[in-house]
Amino acid sequence: MKCFKKVFTIGFLVISSYNLQAQNQTPDQLYGELFKRVQLEQIFADGKTFVDMVPLKAPEEIMKAYHQTKDEAGFSFKDFVQQNFELPKSTQSTYGVKNHIKQLWKVLERKPDSLIQGSTLIPLPYNYIVPGGRFREVYYWDSYFTMLGLEESGEINTIENMVKNFAFLIDKFGHIPNGNRTYYISRSQPPFFALMVELLANIKGDGVYKTFLPQLLKEHEYWTSGDRLVDISKGERLSRYWDDNDSPRQESYREDFLVAQKSDRNLSEMYHHLRAGAASGWDFSSRWFDDQKSIGTIKTTDIIPVDLNALLYRQEMIIAQAYNFNNESKQANIFKNKAVERLKLIEKYCWNKSKSFYTDYDFVKKEQQSQITAAGLVPLFAIPNAGIIQNHLVDIVNQTKENLLKDGGIVTTTINSNQQWDAPNGWAPLQWMAIKGFNNYNEKKLAETIAKRWIGLNIKVFNDTGKLMEKYNVENLSLRAGGGEYNSQDGFGWTNGVLLKLLKIYPQYDN
Repeated sequence: MKCFKKVFTIGFLVISSYNLQAQNQTPDQLYGELFKRVQLEQIFADGKTFVDMVPLKAPEEIMKAYHQTKDEAGFSFKDFVQQNFELPKSTQSTYGVKNHIKQLWKVLERKPDSLIQGSTLIPLPYNYIVPGGRFREVYYWDSYFTMLGLEESGEINTIENMVKNFAFLIDKFGHIPNGNRTYYISRSQPPFFALMVELLANIKGDGVYKTFLPQLLKEHEYWTSGDRLVDISKGERLSRYWDDNDSPRQESYREDFLVAQKSDRNLSEMYHHLRAGAASGWDFSSRWFDDQKSIGTIKTTDIIPVDLNALLYRQEMIIAQAYNFNNESKQANIFKNKAVERLKLIEKYCWNKSKSFYTDYDFVKKEQQSQITAAGLVPLFAIPNAGIIQNHLVDIVNQTKENLLKDGGIVTTTINSNQQWDAPNGWAPLQWMAIKGFNNYNEKKLAETIAKRWIGLNIKVFNDTGKLMEKYNVENLSLRAGGGEYNSQDGFGWTNGVLLKLLKIYPQYDN
């Protein structure tokens, strides 16, 4: 009997392991030649369309039919794809600003998922909010900014459900993937989980820290180990963005393939840089380009990003706080010391004296990046009340006014490279971190100026189009935002969240 139980247990584990592996297969693993052909022949204008489609039959049946019919006279590849896959549903809305954002949450809300064979969607156990448009799944860093608006809407259960979903993903994968798709598992996004836990704790009490401490620790280990951790000099270590795969991104297969081929660089190296750029959330920006112009010179994995390490400082301080609430002062001090050491290294490697601003650091070339970007304001947001930052405040304010402040808010960078995370575009998360950061350091006038201009632009575009957008042109308020691999999307989760939060703080601009 014991022998039977042992054999049964081993068999069950093998089957479970197989099922888990099958669930996490990416489109290229499921459809091989068919997948590559769809992407390279541009059967759909947006490369993300196919990888989000749901098969109407089992994948192995589709592939069998494909191989049997592909060489027949009159075979139409496009028709074959459309007959065997269901187009993903878009998430659009026509509700108004502020008074109707609460209704938008219902448009963008998704219920707990069911497992569908052949679908790339990773099922989540609780309700969640998607950004909108082509973004039909939850996205990691987007969700924090969405939660700001959910809080103002009284959607506390939704916030808690989303935090639980992210804890579930950390338990499942050891980190939070870029989004809940199989093709996103190999990378994460800017680490905002600790800030989500802090936000929920401020609403529901300090017990929240204890509940999610195991996941906070797991995520910290992810960002401070393996290829994400860089030994800069003599044991001085900071983190970078990284993706474990070295092939074209599934959702942008053709774009990555063509960029890499044209670059004449090592393909594996190029794909790592491109994927790490996606992990940063800034996909793409001249911030990552060696010549600050061309994506062919991308070098994301060579760079120590100032924003990432500022966020990890905040993560470490929140973990220290969680340990304190758990009456574990020794562990709390360990993480506080980690944060203090990280701040020293941020100051050493990312404070650019010649630019009087925080910039990224190229650890391969051993030199600071010369470009002033909105990422340089994240230390003010993530590291409040630090004397070392206070000492630079006059310079930071002056450089922000001179280089980043525009008629519609804060511009992403000073360079127009035709990439979406460059001039003339502005993005909701960068506005919020700039506004919150300057308020953290009592620069309330500048914070209010940014808020006023961003709110005004959001409302203007909404009045003109009836839409809240993913990104905005902050330099020319009469033009739409552009650049990047896809058209500007409407919906839009983090824009809704930040706008609603700002209108609560600055009600005088609600018109």
